[in-house]
Amino acid sequence: MEERLQKFLAEAGVASRRKAEELIAEGKIKVNGKVITELGTKIDPQKDEVLYLDKIISKKEVEMIYIMLHKPEGYVTTAKEQFGRPGVMDLVSGIAARIFPVGRLDYETSGLVLLTNDGDLTYKLTHPKHDVDKTYIAKLYGTPDDMDLQMFRRGVFIDGRQTKPAKMQILEKGERQSTVEIIIHEGRNRQVRKMCEAIKHPVAQLKRVGTGELTLGDLPKGKYRHLTPAEVKYLKSL
Repeated sequence: MEERLQKFLAEAGVASRRKAEELIAEGKIKVNGKVITELGTKIDPQKDEVLYLDKIISKKEVEMIYIMLHKPEGYVTTAKEQFGRPGVMDLVSGIAARIFPVGRLDYETSGLVLLTNDGDLTYKLTHPKHDVDKTYIAKLYGTPDDMDLQMFRRGVFIDGRQTKPAKMQILEKGERQSTVEIIIHEGRNRQVRKMCEAIKHPVAQLKRVGTGELTLGDLPKGKYRHLTPAEVKYLKSL
């Protein structure tokens, strides 16, 4: 049965589907000895030979890895870092498969990051149409009032366009700062920080504590664990 080449590469654990598209466009993938650069190319995994870096790619030989990491502040979630800053992959050891982060969490933010070699799942979880909840606990400067909360819940304008409706609940009020729970559905660049700036209550500290029904729990900062079969099944059902 034929399938798109980038989907095959993602499911084989070569890279996320978006990265697989880049590899194809860069001429790094061969099918039956021929370099393929067209993204719409379809293959039959039972008949066609796919090579990356001159190695045959097969989905059957790849063990899917699913990891939850508690990212500390001061780490990047990109696979390659041009400025030499530490990355989340530096915190993971003893994994034979090539895994990569699902989405991004900015440098100053701590919390839940998923790591996997399942490119198809990565594509699903990061694609805007799937609307997977992301839950954060934030310390804000000042305390949002009812009007601020209404603005946040309707969606605010950042980077020239409006965000989807989000949720904010005040957990604790202090003299200069407040603690809130924030739930968003998108994954735009530094979205939570920019939304809070838009309602005039900038973020002092930010931590992602949940993705969908998965929660960080008491996983220590800088540590990771493998997802349970039930957790993997849940993610695949989204």
